Amino acid sequence: MPKGKAKPPRPSETSVEFVTEISRLLSDTKCSNVRLLDVRGISPVCDYLILGTGTSGRQMKSVADDVIELAEEQGHSVFSQSGGAVGDNWIAIDLVDVVVHLFNYESRGFYDLDGLWADAEEIHWARA
Repeated sequence: MPKGKAKPPRPSETSVEFVTEISRLLSDTKCSNVRLLDVRGISPVCDYLILGTGTSGRQMKSVADDVIELAEEQGHSVFSQSGGAVGDNWIAIDLVDVVVHLFNYESRGFYDLDGLWADAEEIHWARA
């Protein structure tokens, strides 16, 4: 978090529809192994985590831009973003109560957020 900048208060509830839409956006833009995790009651920081593996730094940057655009269109606050240069291997987008993580394949395995949040309930987001 930037020094001197307090995180805005969390909204009472982010809709499952919104996080489902972000998860589908990742999948539709060629991210693989997209997981939507409900971390309410487990994480003091956010309610949902969305994890996805990108195909390249350029693709991950494009997906991050699309996620931010979708959030802003739907009135959600974009608190911060880390990473985002074409060569970055991990981009995190903080939407206050939702954090989206985009990794390259190697970094996803190395940081293992899937294992770290193994107690979280996974939400089914794929279209029927």
